[in-house]
Amino acid sequence: MADNKETFDLVVIGGGPGGYVAAIRARQLGMRVALVEKRKTLGGTCLNVGCIPSKALLHSSAKYAGLVGGGVANLGIKIAKPKLDIKKMLAHKDKVVSGLTDGIALLMRKNKITHIEGSGRITAPNVVAVGDKEIQGARILIATGSASQDLKGVNVDEKRVVSSTGALDLRQVPKRLLVIGGGYIGLEMASIWGRLGAEVEVVEFLPRLMPGMDGEVATKTKGILEKQGINFRLNTAVQSAKSSASGVAVEMLSDGKKTKTKCDVVLVAIGRRPYFDGLGVEELGIATDDKGRIAVNARFESSVAGIYAIGDVIAGPMLAHKAEEDGVAAVELMAGLGGHVDYDLVPGIVYTDPEIATIGKNEEQLNEAGIAFNKGVFPLLANSRARTSGSEEGFVKILADAKTDRVLGVHIIGADAGTLIHEAAAVMAFGGAAEDIARICHGHPTLNEAVKEAALAVDGRAIHI
Repeated sequence: MADNKETFDLVVIGGGPGGYVAAIRARQLGMRVALVEKRKTLGGTCLNVGCIPSKALLHSSAKYAGLVGGGVANLGIKIAKPKLDIKKMLAHKDKVVSGLTDGIALLMRKNKITHIEGSGRITAPNVVAVGDKEIQGARILIATGSASQDLKGVNVDEKRVVSSTGALDLRQVPKRLLVIGGGYIGLEMASIWGRLGAEVEVVEFLPRLMPGMDGEVATKTKGILEKQGINFRLNTAVQSAKSSASGVAVEMLSDGKKTKTKCDVVLVAIGRRPYFDGLGVEELGIATDDKGRIAVNARFESSVAGIYAIGDVIAGPMLAHKAEEDGVAAVELMAGLGGHVDYDLVPGIVYTDPEIATIGKNEEQLNEAGIAFNKGVFPLLANSRARTSGSEEGFVKILADAKTDRVLGVHIIGADAGTLIHEAAAVMAFGGAAEDIARICHGHPTLNEAVKEAALAVDGRAIHI
């Protein structure tokens, strides 16, 4: 190692949403900060090969599908058959990503954060090695995120058998795409390539889609996506996927029976795992929990004093916005301020068409916990704004405590669900009741009126159904 050692108040390892946001907040609080990131660009998995590029392709593919499907003809708009330029679509995606990664690099310079490119390894409770350089930090924050979960018997080569990373960079639309996993990522990728013309089949090991999501929402989603041409095999385990020049041969097991199928591309989307490979966690004796995540206390500090962790490497939903909240709370606690993240109030959003959004508890969780609740459901078919925009599919569901009327969970499937859910988030953060939402004047005509109507329905007094 070099003799010269730079010293910082905080060394953040990982430049994703959790890491770079934590670094900025730490600088705002007067700390001297170094941010270590092995990628050439900041933003982590989310910005480089996850949330952002997938949303760019979801947007583009939705525009294309709307034209190909003739949806605008019902609005009195006639056009010639559109032509897909996949190369240009991918270039647009890449341009969005590069613009945003450049923006984060600018934020690092603006906030005077030392950005160090390279793989970091913690060699002591206050030392991070990056190549032949040692960096000393009074505190170290691990924000290295997660990686795609491997599936036994399936080798990901990012060509024929791909992870979500490879699925965002396919150079042509596969004739047949098999998606392994019916969660958030699998359904979004299935939507992208299905809209662009691929024959898509989703294979899910469990008897339902989106484990952990409200059951009624999951059932409705399956029906909607089936109408869009996506096929599903539930209760099915993929045992192997073998690539060849002509495609991928897949073996599956369902109800004790083996079946075989062939496709052009297989996407493995069975979830993600905490990623801190090569970081020195085991060598330093940093404790992990039964799911392989770094165990932390209420201050985000690990079992080794001075080493902290946030985001996907610790407990809680593996979502970019959760990691950001972790990062802010962790550094504020380091600075002696208050800091807390309520993991029951982290919105979950699936960017299919229509979107799916959820916050708080679902019916299954409340029943399992023995909590009595009232339910209000309002269909978007009865909402004026949804009807004028041709977005009638879906509903808003509000679950409220039977005694106090406090909102315990909100589940939405419909246009702009990812935006609508934040009205519920704000109300729930302040311990609000369904009656509070029902008494708020909502603009007309808006999709938000469906949230108000669902709140009214909790008490059996919805107006428009």
